[in-house]
Amino acid sequence: MTRETTLVRKLGDLGKLIAALAAHAAELPHLEGVRLHLEQLLKATLAAVQEHSALMALLANKQDTRQRLLRLAGDTQRVATAVRKMLQAHYGIDSEKLAEFGIPPRRTGKTGPGRSSPGDRPAVRSAEPRPL
Repeated sequence: MTRETTLVRKLGDLGKLIAALAAHAAELPHLEGVRLHLEQLLKATLAAVQEHSALMALLANKQDTRQRLLRLAGDTQRVATAVRKMLQAHYGIDSEKLAEFGIPPRRTGKTGPGRSSPGDRPAVRSAEPRPL
């Protein structure tokens, strides 16, 4: 008989061995304690396999959930950006009403205390081309 290498096949073979030992218990009374111990180990191993399978499914579900979350967050951000642009189009980009929606209005350089008016600034000299 060949030896099995996969866990599922190994556990299947152990189940067959335990069943065979139970069927021949009358012939092999000295192995009854070992058969019971082997049976307990097999049950514990099968429980661990089920737990592992559940965790692997949860991990795969976790990855799917993360991808879905990232996709939804991107969609939400795009819609929010569109709504902000619509509000700016409705109220105007310099309306103070935008602040109520958490959108900073565009504030132009109006003169106020401590600010100079555009006429007070020195003129910038344009660079004249130099002769070659």
